[in-house]
Amino acid sequence: MDQGRRTARTAEVANVIRTESLGIMNQSIAGQDRAPLDALLLYAFTGFAALGAIFATAFSDDRLFRFHGYLLIGAFVLAFGVLTVALNSGRLRSSETHYSDGVVRAGVIATMFWAVVGLLVGVVIAAQLTWPNLLYFPEHGWLNFGRLRPLHTSGVIFAFGGNALIATSFYVVQRTSKARLAGGAWPWFVFWGYQLFIVLAATGYLAGITQSREYAEPEWYVDLWLTVVWVAYLLVFLGTLWKRKEPHIYVANWFYLAFIVTIALLHVINNLAMPVGALHHRSYSLFAGVQDALTQWWYGHNAVGFFLTAGFLGMMYYFVPKRAERPVYSYRLSIVHFWSLIFIYIWAGPHHLHYTALPQWAQTLGMTFSIMLWMPSWGGMINGLMTLSGAWDKLRTDPVIRMMVVAIAFYGMSTFEGPLMSIRAVNSLSHYTDWTIGHVHSGALGWVGFISFGAMYCMVPWLWKKDSLYSNKLVEWHFWIATTGILLYICAMWVSGIMEGLMWREYTSQGFLANAFVETVAAKHVENIIRTVGGLMYLSGALIMSYNLWRTIRLPSPASQPAVTAPALIPAE
Repeated sequence: MDQGRRTARTAEVANVIRTESLGIMNQSIAGQDRAPLDALLLYAFTGFAALGAIFATAFSDDRLFRFHGYLLIGAFVLAFGVLTVALNSGRLRSSETHYSDGVVRAGVIATMFWAVVGLLVGVVIAAQLTWPNLLYFPEHGWLNFGRLRPLHTSGVIFAFGGNALIATSFYVVQRTSKARLAGGAWPWFVFWGYQLFIVLAATGYLAGITQSREYAEPEWYVDLWLTVVWVAYLLVFLGTLWKRKEPHIYVANWFYLAFIVTIALLHVINNLAMPVGALHHRSYSLFAGVQDALTQWWYGHNAVGFFLTAGFLGMMYYFVPKRAERPVYSYRLSIVHFWSLIFIYIWAGPHHLHYTALPQWAQTLGMTFSIMLWMPSWGGMINGLMTLSGAWDKLRTDPVIRMMVVAIAFYGMSTFEGPLMSIRAVNSLSHYTDWTIGHVHSGALGWVGFISFGAMYCMVPWLWKKDSLYSNKLVEWHFWIATTGILLYICAMWVSGIMEGLMWREYTSQGFLANAFVETVAAKHVENIIRTVGGLMYLSGALIMSYNLWRTIRLPSPASQPAVTAPALIPAE
């Protein structure tokens, strides 16, 4: 009988344990089925944004505002539908055991797509300047130079360059922090939100929706959208650094963070404006007169300094040592480079306003700080080049390393030429001429383009788990065609610009200008042809690269996804 009681008691305890185990398992399953909070917040945000876009478009009397309203409705409704399907299927749950590489892969593809688009538009407008009689369309204003020129500049800087920066920063911060991107689904919001900004800005240029501010053309509501996206970008980046498993913050992340924070500051202040109406596309700047000009070029020059310099220096400090398999030449110099660059650069904007109503002391201040930029800029160039100490033989065998080295060389040349052109006496000759165009493109094509291409060549095999690129020979072709194109372009613009400036200065014995403006335009026709050919060669290199990366992605790959515990780049002391 006692044996029977013990058996019954044992069975009762077993039933209790089984019941508790099933309860714990059900709670665990319920926890897994529950959608993550970040995805629910993004879902709610997208839904409210779609409703807001619908109501704003419905109640607006402004035809151009409604045009962008329809684009916003389509984007938000599509995003809401995609998120609905993703939440129901459980695809928005993220594992902390692997890097968030899907958004980086999307960034690489977007980078190359916008590179081709931006460069293609550049070749078109160069041809329009070369053969204006053939390529002028009076019935189609959106096809002419005035509309296409900001499309080209923003396409290359913000679409191509911006996507390269977002993709590489997301890649680098994960590897150097040994942590998955923070925010769950929000990195995808940053990516797709930025693509929406690009589309809104580009279609706005073609439709004539513009503030007419250099590098800050989009109107107020597009600026507000970019602000939302940029704040999300900053929070994702900071959140990843916050949860890092590596105690040291690698120097590349300092440059990326400075780029993100400073661009946010520049964007908000320069674009302070009063809309004509809450549902109208037009706005007026909060600043006026010379204050407006100073604010614009404080923004314009530091967009170059932090978007096109600091961010891409972060790229250099990660991918050059990684590709060369050498530590940074001097890690202490990289920190000195960082702090001196960000302090000095922010003051240099007034050198764009020599011989204007801006007080001369302010002009001189901008010129002085521009000249001081020689030191940190060349310190960074030397640090990048000397990182190859002990690995110079790779220049003969690895065309990607060669491309990066040429990029650093162009960085050094551009950061010498820029301070030179800021000197008032030199500026009186160079300003408003093609010399400035040549200077900008030596930095944009030589430095920004080549370091971005080098980073993409590195990341594609790593992200898609390939042993190597599809063809090193195609990289060689890309390198030599694009390098020749750059040299043709900037040399033609140097000759054209100096000739143009000297012709504007020429006076007759009676004191009248010796050359009419149209005569200076006619005189540089040959240089314009050379510029068009150089741009076409650079575009051809980008097309070759796109094909090479596409074939690389299609190569068979048996490798598995990397864990977060994979080794990161260790800085040298």
